[in-house]
Amino acid sequence: MKYDNTLEQPKQSWWQRNKNWFIPTGCLTIVVLFIVFIATMFFTVTAMLKGSTPYVDAFEKATNNSYVIEQLGEPIEQSALIQGNISVSETEGDANIRVPLKGPKGEAMLHVIGTKSNKIWSYSTMKVYFTASKDSLNLLQELE
Repeated sequence: MKYDNTLEQPKQSWWQRNKNWFIPTGCLTIVVLFIVFIATMFFTVTAMLKGSTPYVDAFEKATNNSYVIEQLGEPIEQSALIQGNISVSETEGDANIRVPLKGPKGEAMLHVIGTKSNKIWSYSTMKVYFTASKDSLNLLQELE
């Protein structure tokens, strides 16, 4: 006579069978989604700042200025994150931003302060501060 010594185990629930991989995978998913959200917000804000009229006006004026080109060399590009803030509506706005610039010969900081009224931007400050020489250049003097 054969004796069957196996007992039927009660059937485990889905959670009991899968919790050892589900918990770490779920936590990792939440962390990855959070990182993706932060990265998306960062790149969206950066793109909005780079597309703003004060950034475009100041960057264009700085990169086309002969003294800036002489100090930094060409090509001149943004070297790090834009600092500051900008708030814009359709007809009004304020901007106070600092854009780090670099070229083959050196680095500088472009500082722009402006206000928008009736859809037109006017600037109170648009200066380039050169890191090596501690010199600065007022880009608004050319506009007058």
